[in-house]
Amino acid sequence: MGLDPVVLFFVFGLVAGLLKSELKLPAALYETLSIILLLAIGLHGGVELAQQASLQLLGQSALVLALGVLLPILAFVLLRGLRFDRVNAAAVAAHYGSVSAGTFAVVVAYMLAKGVEFESYMPLFVAILEIPAILVGIVLAKGISRETHWGELGREIFLGKSIMLLLGGLVIGAIAGKEAIKPLEPLYTSMFKPVLAFFLLEMGLIASGQLGALKQFGLRLVGFALLMPLLGALIGALLARFMGLSLGGTAMLATLAASASYIAVPAAMRLALPEANPSLSLTASLGITFPFNILIGIPLYLALAERLIAWGF
Repeated sequence: MGLDPVVLFFVFGLVAGLLKSELKLPAALYETLSIILLLAIGLHGGVELAQQASLQLLGQSALVLALGVLLPILAFVLLRGLRFDRVNAAAVAAHYGSVSAGTFAVVVAYMLAKGVEFESYMPLFVAILEIPAILVGIVLAKGISRETHWGELGREIFLGKSIMLLLGGLVIGAIAGKEAIKPLEPLYTSMFKPVLAFFLLEMGLIASGQLGALKQFGLRLVGFALLMPLLGALIGALLARFMGLSLGGTAMLATLAASASYIAVPAAMRLALPEANPSLSLTASLGITFPFNILIGIPLYLALAERLIAWGF
């Protein structure tokens, strides 16, 4: 089986950007596509959450929250070992402790295309993983500082677009239930992959613009941006097996742990750590890790999940 067509849209955008093509999507369309994707993911998760809410899910959510604390600490240690300064190491680490909703959308499409079933409340874990890494990154950079505007930062974290859309979709789906939400089902069924394809076309164009910063940061950044997803995926997969998730759920949690934010965290870091270099974080997360995950990583993480289950984990 070749590359999924939605991934080829990303490759198309990446190549067009590297060739300095005049191709670009209108900014308003890109905003619309991201809103539809996040709402669709949230709605689908909310519908299933209403049917599967339990104490077991509450315990799993607590473990996922702990994962969101562990990952940025691990990323920070690696970055400091690679001789990045404290503030930039903390800012980049926050991106890698958080998650990429775009990567999650791709892994959903990949699992559906492969016919691999997964726990449908996974969007809840996306929302959970968005938050703790930002707070950990700030503490790693500054400690607990009076100079940090926690109120303004909290507003950016909890009322930012990605969190609001995911949580809003989850709540609407959970309250409305499966029958009432049926008229909106095309958002996460027949419409999902076409919307994702156009979104990934734009992400390819954006990612191509980040690669130029590699001249400044070099092999240290490339090494980190390729190593951290692999470590994150291994930790996420092992945690998923401990939680008793299915094959698909294990691969998806591994993918979430391997991904890096390029929407919610950059906005929060601009407020909390204005002295950090944003091109460093975006080059790593969007220019290197995102393409690696959707082109190579997701099939690799599914194979990892299969191997762990075969070994009896």
